Amino acid sequence: MKYTLFIIVLVLSAILLSCKDQKTQIDIPEPKKSAYAQDSLVLNKEELYDKILGALVGSAIGDAMGASTEMWHRSDIQNKYGYITGLTPAERIQSPEGTWEHNLNAGATTDDTRWKYFMVSYFETYSPGLNAKNFTKFIIDYYKSIASKLGDKEILASPDALDARLEKVDWIKEWARVALAYQESTEAYLEAQNRFYGGEMSCAGMLYTPMFGLLEPNPEIAYLTAYQHSLFDIGYAKDISGLVAAMTQMAMRTTNMDSILNTAVFIDPMRYQDSRLVGRLSYNTADATRKYVYLSREIKVSDSILSKDTIEMKIPDHYNGTKTDWAQQDFVYKLLEEDEKAIAFHAGEIWQILIAGLAFGDGDFEKSIQFIVNYGRDNDTVAAVAGMILGAKDGFNKLPPELRTVVLEVNKEQLGIDLEALASRMVESMIPETETSN
Repeated sequence: MKYTLFIIVLVLSAILLSCKDQKTQIDIPEPKKSAYAQDSLVLNKEELYDKILGALVGSAIGDAMGASTEMWHRSDIQNKYGYITGLTPAERIQSPEGTWEHNLNAGATTDDTRWKYFMVSYFETYSPGLNAKNFTKFIIDYYKSIASKLGDKEILASPDALDARLEKVDWIKEWARVALAYQESTEAYLEAQNRFYGGEMSCAGMLYTPMFGLLEPNPEIAYLTAYQHSLFDIGYAKDISGLVAAMTQMAMRTTNMDSILNTAVFIDPMRYQDSRLVGRLSYNTADATRKYVYLSREIKVSDSILSKDTIEMKIPDHYNGTKTDWAQQDFVYKLLEEDEKAIAFHAGEIWQILIAGLAFGDGDFEKSIQFIVNYGRDNDTVAAVAGMILGAKDGFNKLPPELRTVVLEVNKEQLGIDLEALASRMVESMIPETETSN
């Protein structure tokens, strides 16, 4: 009997304790993921055309302004040009990734603009089926169409014609190697990807992924589409390729530079911020770089005092700012040089210079592009990405008139790239005729 009572007491005690535990349990609500500009952007045909043309021409301006000094050190730029404020002749040897002819007129562009032309054709061919498989097929088809003509009678009869054709093959062959391997197998793709341009985290995706920002309805979708297409990047270079697309899309909907730069804070659908040990490298870089710019604004130099008595600096010829302006810019340049990556085309370096230029320019097109171009390094690519973002923000009609006029003319007449026609083609493919007639 005592044993039975003991068992009953234990059971009752367990029930009471269980009830007590249930009453004291607290389920703290979890925060919802930030819905950062997830609504679909809606523009009429005229607004869309102005912004797309602004993005294409803005990118081409940046590309053209950096074309003559690509990969130069800033001291070499200052020695030859002083401070570049406009377009300079593309005095350079032809190359697959550069200009396809020696020494072109001021306003001529490189592969950065060529990729924009290429992407419009891809959109027309496969939209709305934009995915990695179709992208690789498009690259392969282009490569085969170019390579198959190497045996044409005209080319066999003219070494000059052969050289021109080989230039096009040389440009796309690195990309075609990876695309062909992607279609073959995962193992073949990884092997080809890891030797793409030497097998480092190049800026490959940044050449074309900003274009998805013009096409997709919101920054997160632009990021995801770009990320899927960044087949030539690895690691956080893929994250950066997605971010420049998201920033371009954000620029389509706002003129606020903080909102555009904060894209790197709030758009993270692949959860890079959860990465163990290092976190999200692209965000860490952007955050540190923006702090460089904030710190630079504390620098003040009196114009009434000789610069040698206050700070060691040589203001380059043609610089149109004050001593304080240059001291601030030079301060950021020096910090960027301290972080300079050993590999010239490292996506992280390009990303860092991009953030520095956009933050330092604070929305001003010319100030941002001049900051980037005069810093040097891979300045045509960085300026092309910045130009697309700022051009999408401002629209074509607010771009510097002289720059936009020359770039439009030279690209159309000398390079065969009609940027106005490209913008029209994009708008027509995005807004069906039935919608525009209503």
